Amino acid sequence: MTEFVLVAGAKLGAWAWDEVVAELRAAGHGAHALTLSGLAEKQGIPAGQQTHVQDIVDAVEQLGLRNVVLVGHSYSGIPVGQAAERIGDRLARVVYVDASVPADGKSFLWGWDSDGVRAAIAENGGFWQAFSAEDLQEQGLTEEQVDRIVRGATAHPGASLTEPAVLTRSPAELPSTYVKCLLDWPEPSDDVAELLKSERWNLVEMDTGHWPMFSQPRELARILHESAVGP
Repeated sequence: MTEFVLVAGAKLGAWAWDEVVAELRAAGHGAHALTLSGLAEKQGIPAGQQTHVQDIVDAVEQLGLRNVVLVGHSYSGIPVGQAAERIGDRLARVVYVDASVPADGKSFLWGWDSDGVRAAIAENGGFWQAFSAEDLQEQGLTEEQVDRIVRGATAHPGASLTEPAVLTRSPAELPSTYVKCLLDWPEPSDDVAELLKSERWNLVEMDTGHWPMFSQPRELARILHESAVGP
């Protein structure tokens, strides 16, 4: 049985995966959604990026999981990509859902115009503030879904965004699927495009926005299922 370990992006907890988890379990898979330290019900726990990597590794080991598909959305692609190389032969595949990918020595904020995020972290006591409804517009979400995200989101620990990733090899070496959400941006970023040249990587596109676990949970679950068992 495939065991999916699902990690949502910045400002979100395990609850963000509820609909996808239900679909995966109905298809006969194991599905384990994680909340990273400092978020949702784990608010108040100090956390940097390596804390989040360890959260994922610990969950896999403590649950005794094998044949693991690690799923990282948005920010969480960075700790998921690092955890993937640390769980050894427990790993079956990595799935990056419209996600950042780790690069050794680089942080989440590297490589894009992140001055506004850095300023927000400095102004908010070391945290990136939670979502507003305006942050979620034009992403294929209903008003109800936007409201759900805004109500559930929490501020994100800034240290996890500024600390560098630590890798011993390229993510290109691990079997991986990249899910590109076209409403967010129609093309993969340059670093993802380079990784997609690897024969171990494949690209899947979704005609929705950056939060497909809300906007198209059944379709996302189908893509995850196919990533594990093939079309």
